[in-house]
Amino acid sequence: MFAKAFRVKSNTAIKGSDRRKLRADVAAVFPTLGTDQVSELVPGKEELNIVKLYAHRGDAVTVYVSGGNPILFELEKNLYPTVYTLWSYPDLLPTFTTWPLVLEKLVGGADLMLPGLVVPPAGLPQVQKGDLCAVALVGNRAPVAVGVAAMSTAEMLASGLKGRGFCVLHSYQDHLWRSGDKSSPPSIAPLALDPPDLSEGKGCVKADTALQGDMRQLTLEEEEEEEEEEVQRRCEEKSPSAAMEDPGPGGLHADPTDSKTLQEQMDELLQRCFLQALKCCVRKADLPLLTSTLLGSHMFSCCPEGRQLDIKKSSYRKLSKFLQHMQQEQIIQVQELSRGVESIVAVDWKHPRITSFVIPEPSPTSQTIQEGSRGQPYHPPDIKPLYCVPASMTLLFQESGHKKGSVLEGSEVRTVVINYAKKNDLVDADNKNLVKLDPILCDCVLEKDEQHAVMKLPWDSLLSRCLEKLQPAYQVTFPGQEPIVKKGRICPIDITLAQRASNKKVTVVRNLEAYGLDPRSVAATLQQRCQASTTVSPAPGLKDSLQVQIQGNQIHHLGRLLLEEYRLPRKHIQGLEKAPKPGKKK
Repeated sequence: MFAKAFRVKSNTAIKGSDRRKLRADVAAVFPTLGTDQVSELVPGKEELNIVKLYAHRGDAVTVYVSGGNPILFELEKNLYPTVYTLWSYPDLLPTFTTWPLVLEKLVGGADLMLPGLVVPPAGLPQVQKGDLCAVALVGNRAPVAVGVAAMSTAEMLASGLKGRGFCVLHSYQDHLWRSGDKSSPPSIAPLALDPPDLSEGKGCVKADTALQGDMRQLTLEEEEEEEEEEVQRRCEEKSPSAAMEDPGPGGLHADPTDSKTLQEQMDELLQRCFLQALKCCVRKADLPLLTSTLLGSHMFSCCPEGRQLDIKKSSYRKLSKFLQHMQQEQIIQVQELSRGVESIVAVDWKHPRITSFVIPEPSPTSQTIQEGSRGQPYHPPDIKPLYCVPASMTLLFQESGHKKGSVLEGSEVRTVVINYAKKNDLVDADNKNLVKLDPILCDCVLEKDEQHAVMKLPWDSLLSRCLEKLQPAYQVTFPGQEPIVKKGRICPIDITLAQRASNKKVTVVRNLEAYGLDPRSVAATLQQRCQASTTVSPAPGLKDSLQVQIQGNQIHHLGRLLLEEYRLPRKHIQGLEKAPKPGKKK
């Protein structure tokens, strides 16, 4: 249940009446506890908090916290002890024993399978289906997991110890345990009759054989989680950050001189960006502030040049878990103001972590994605429309020294037409705003049905018609490079939404290369900004061109990146109108 991070809904001090009710419930559920032990577990005056949370699968759980450690949790009106409590009262529940190798599976969310049980000489504890049980490891009676029996002891024996034995709810090293002081299990000597007969390795061989043959019988829940993690791993391997130049064993933009692991470096970078954002960017007037806005608009901009903030590479894995930790340190207060949307509602700017934070020297935050030079900030190219002389208009332009295929700017076309009209006395003597059309101009600018009907045209109409009849071309000039002239019209950056078989939307971007943008670098930036998986693949129907695909409708993020940061003209981007409307799900 707590194999993955949970989401805290509220954390409040317990009322006196609730404290008395909890004490009565503990005495009723655990009758082996004496009055003094109940009072010790649920103290009368010491601080005791009620934490309401949602597990990663949506279950609503109430956790009782004493002395910083979770001691009990309530699920569907049933009360369960945590491992912290069981370490103080190891005989509170019937305890079954398993091998240390099994613990890793339990922490990952697996149920305990019967082949993994170690049967002591005195036999298994007697339980009925649905009874609350504890699980300990060979050699130490301190419980490491809490679960519910999936069958009675008699049924376990009748099955030949095959199948699922216990539905595990909570274990040592899971996220509920991590919310406490993270202490290790104490060493509690097994009872005299507990150890299995290991003489000549009999018990060990039997159990090991059973483990090898049957420990693959994981629950559907664990298999699904493992599959999800494998898919995520593959996505990360195929992500642009992995496809870019090899960053070395430390990961993308890791500091090679730092002896810390990549995860430790990312944890430090995450906290640095968080504290700098609160100290420099966020103001009281900004509250309540969406957590996604804090990350996308403030924390990313505080990331130092040459580094890439990637929460998935930190120990927190998710923004919500990191902010939860910051809330526990009482730096911020996070609330769910609308369903599924968390906001920061309060910041303690006098907190020592904020006041003692030293703001690093400012450095440019421009994304270094210019193709061929990652050390230079991206600057948009200068794109100039040009016009190419077709065969049908060579007579008009040849007097000015141009021939078929000549490329001109709009001002040059204007000059050619004006000079031709003046040289051939085509300007109307009575109205100098009109130009008389000779046979050459008629062939160049008039349609067939206009040949005998239109005798004169205003200057602006004549010039616009000439430009329309010329073949389009364009010139692209990248900073520090020679201009590139191409025929035709430059294709805009094309943004589309696609629906996949899983009924999920993806944003697809094409033609980035025409504007000097490296699709892999853009994908890496979007992956960071949107916190969504991205892939780069060949663009269908386009030779030597790549497309970027981002999970979800990310057109809003994409528009801000292209228009505001890269400063590309809107006329060169199509598809921005498909951005999600405010308040609408992506």
